[in-house]
Parts: sequence; structure tokens; C-alpha cells
Amino acid sequence: MKAIAYQKFGNSNVLQTVEQPKPTINSNQVLVKVKAFSINPMDWKIRKGEMKLMSGSKFPKNTAADFAGIVTEAGSSVNGFKIGDEVFGVVKDMMKEGASAEYVAVPASLIWKKPSTVNFFQAASIPVVGTAALTALQKMGKIDSGTTILVNGATGGFGMFLLQLLKQRGAKVTAVTSNKGVEFAKKWGADTVIDYSKENVLLSKLTYDIVIDLSGKMGYKSARQIMKPKSIFLNPTPKPIEIPGSILKNLFTGKKHIVLLSSPSLKHTNVLLNAVMGGLDIEVNKVFPFTQYKEAYQYAEKGGYIGKVVVEIN
Repeated sequence: MKAIAYQKFGNSNVLQTVEQPKPTINSNQVLVKVKAFSINPMDWKIRKGEMKLMSGSKFPKNTAADFAGIVTEAGSSVNGFKIGDEVFGVVKDMMKEGASAEYVAVPASLIWKKPSTVNFFQAASIPVVGTAALTALQKMGKIDSGTTILVNGATGGFGMFLLQLLKQRGAKVTAVTSNKGVEFAKKWGADTVIDYSKENVLLSKLTYDIVIDLSGKMGYKSARQIMKPKSIFLNPTPKPIEIPGSILKNLFTGKKHIVLLSSPSLKHTNVLLNAVMGGLDIEVNKVFPFTQYKEAYQYAEKGGYIGKVVVEIN
């Protein structure tokens, strides 16, 4: 089968199309013919070697974590899935595995039936950023109509889910986005929208209970100036050194730096499925054919787009 792999750390040019054996499955696994996989920032963080303490340096490596497709085989102990089911899911260990192939073998506990209301491209966009958004909500603690939240970089895939889930909680949300993201941020539930090309939120006199930086460009040090004395900064794109460092610093300040680490689970995905069935919007910005996967990663890494970027496998 065709797959995307790389033999060394680097930019998108290290990605190659390779021939690999079709995976064989264990009794608790399913084999899925992949129809689409989505692109996440963690893909290129791993590929560039930024996460090598967790990913290791053994090659070849595949890329992509979440996918959608059709079940072609089911293990003897698998219940609830059969050949022909349309599903979406995520690989078991995104640090060491990848979904960028014609077929992927995963535990049945990490796939879910695709709702008929979404297509394969939308379904492949759900697990990683959807789970991250739910994890962010949990880290925020008790939030209500009096909670002020700033979401920086609010209209990518993560922000798309987070804004809509925050709207359900009734929080007072300010979204920072590009000019082309303003209307999407409003649609997804932001009370106030700031176009970063026209206004620097760091120069505002307003302060917030919670600041979450989805762009990876603000950082805790800068965010402190717009945080209340007792508040939290959520960091979903930490450098490895920030993970232990934030724990130590939090002992001495009321402005907490919280690192977000998440992994999809049945509980998370059931919540997401209910939200999707309830009309949650999933915006797929662009779908690239498999032959243009390098262009897809280059496009995604530039940022500035709305929603998710997906690669289709015919």
C-alpha cells in the first residue's frame, strides 16, 4: 500500500511516498481503508524534531493522527463494528504512528461510527482538535456568564470546536483572529472579535480570567499583562521544556501557566458526537489530493486559514 513517511527530521520536503505492507490486525483491532486524514500542528512539530524526547528518533516515521474511512476487516474480539462501516478515529500513539496511508490498523476502542450528517473530510477533522477543545474546557474549571476568556488564534480547527463549546457554557468570549476569520468567530459564538491586523490585544486595558493561545505566538510571558491577578494561561503548543517548568512556576504566582496535553477517548468522543449531532459546525478549509500532500503540509504550516486542512486518499 502507499503511505507517507520520512527518514529524517526536517520540513515538508523530507516527506516521501513509500510502499509498505498492508497492516495485519490483532483480535481487538480493525483495519480501515482510509478515505481522508487531517493535518494538525503536532504533525510538523514531531517531524521537525521538536518532540523527539517523546517521539524518539527511530525512522521511518509516518505522519497524521486522525482519519476517516471504511472498515475492511475486524478482529475476532471486536464488537460493534463490521466490514463496510463508515468510521473515523485516531492512531494509538501519534508520537510513533501515523494515519497517512491507504490502510491503518487501530484498536476498535479508537474508532467511532461516522454520523451521516458529516462527510469523511469533516469526520477526519474531529478527534485531535475536538479532544483538545474538551480538555481545555476541563482545565478551565467552573465557567459561567461571568467568566471572561480570550481565545488567541480563534478560527483554526481547535478554535472552531472551542468557541462553539464555550458558547454552550455561556462564558464571555473574546476571539482574536484574522480579518477573514471575523465572521466565523461570530458565527461560532464569540461575544467580541478582534482583528489582529487592526488591534493589538496586548495593548488593551482589559484583563481576562482565562487566556488560551492557539496560535502559539503570544506565549505566557506576554499574556501575563492581560491576565487578572488570579487567572490561567492555557498552552496547547508547549515546548517540552515548558511542561515541567510550568509546574514549578505555578507554585509562586496567581497567574497560572497550564500546559494542555490530551488524547482522544470514548468519553471525549461521545461528547463530540453529541455536539455534532446537535449541529456543531465543522469547517474544512481545503482538501488536497494524496498526490499533493507536501503542498497540503506547506499550506497548513503557513497558518492563517479557517477550520481544518485535509488530505483525501482515493
